[in-house]
Amino acid sequence: MTQQQNVVVAAEDIKRAQKPPAIPGGYIPIPRRSVLKSLEINGPERINAWLDSMRASSPTHPKSSSTPSQISQDHSSWILNHPSALDMFDQIMDASKGKKIVMFLDYDGTLSPIVDDPDRAFMSDSMRKTVRKLARCFPTAIVTGRCRDKVYNFVRLAELYYAGSHGMDIKGPTRTSKYNKDTKADPVLFQPAAQFLPLIDEVYQQLVEKTKSTPGARVENNKFCVSVHFRCVEEKEWSELAQQVRSVLKKYPKLRLSQGRKVLEIRPTIKWDKGKALEFLLESLGFANCSDVFPVYIGDDRTDEDAFKKLRDRGQGLGILVSKFPKDTNASYSLQEPTEVMDFLQRLVDWKKESLRARSRV
Repeated sequence: MTQQQNVVVAAEDIKRAQKPPAIPGGYIPIPRRSVLKSLEINGPERINAWLDSMRASSPTHPKSSSTPSQISQDHSSWILNHPSALDMFDQIMDASKGKKIVMFLDYDGTLSPIVDDPDRAFMSDSMRKTVRKLARCFPTAIVTGRCRDKVYNFVRLAELYYAGSHGMDIKGPTRTSKYNKDTKADPVLFQPAAQFLPLIDEVYQQLVEKTKSTPGARVENNKFCVSVHFRCVEEKEWSELAQQVRSVLKKYPKLRLSQGRKVLEIRPTIKWDKGKALEFLLESLGFANCSDVFPVYIGDDRTDEDAFKKLRDRGQGLGILVSKFPKDTNASYSLQEPTEVMDFLQRLVDWKKESLRARSRV
């Protein structure tokens, strides 16, 4: 662990990190969608709620009823409240002065593009090089709904922390890094839902069998959760798919269902999510009760909202949502796609190197 810096940061800098600066012109609010974060399993009336949530989970195009001027107005209003992290980079860095930056990154849709086949969600070589350079400058963690082993095979960087299955499977760097120099120390390993593994495997097998009649449906075993992907399912088949999932889950009261981008997530009912994983990793890095830490979380999914909200509740750092379309979010800033994420991460690396050069000249 590097030596902590004793620099006092002005209160206005802290506020600036959590909420974008006020911009003249006002803000036209976008109506909130009353979509349940965790959908009930029992009751036929819930199927319609499931379908509404499935449609709202990934707005890949504007509402058909919206006029071009309304679409433009909504997007402009949203950007005023969630400005580009690239455009606001200098302000973000000002807010982080005297603090230790810790990076948390989602994988799908953040480091890699969203693709039809989840087994082919490869990150580019240039993104991998950028994340490697980032990890040399700041403690860096991947926080994903994917199985930890699977996302590690995509990223292939041993110096990172990995939190798979929405944070229910956490492991620290597999080799000595500048943030963990004690070679005798046990690596970070935390699996709060280990007792659910047999149940998850059982439900996975049943869902594979139950959904095989739905063209395009794909069931993925992410070790501590099961994902039912419907990205390649025709919308007219969604109701049938929801019925199939419900018919399996109603027999398992210890599991709950939540929503991601074109995916239904089946998870244990324990109180654990990406926000809890963020706190655990900060504690593992020695920042549990530190006021001079500046966590930055970048993600594109509804499940990342738990982490964005956790940062707001802590009053530390900031969240960045990756999205081309307006979404209701607890993030303070936005980026449009993984290429912009890579640009932002590279600017962080360049900023860190320049800061070190400037310090050496003093």
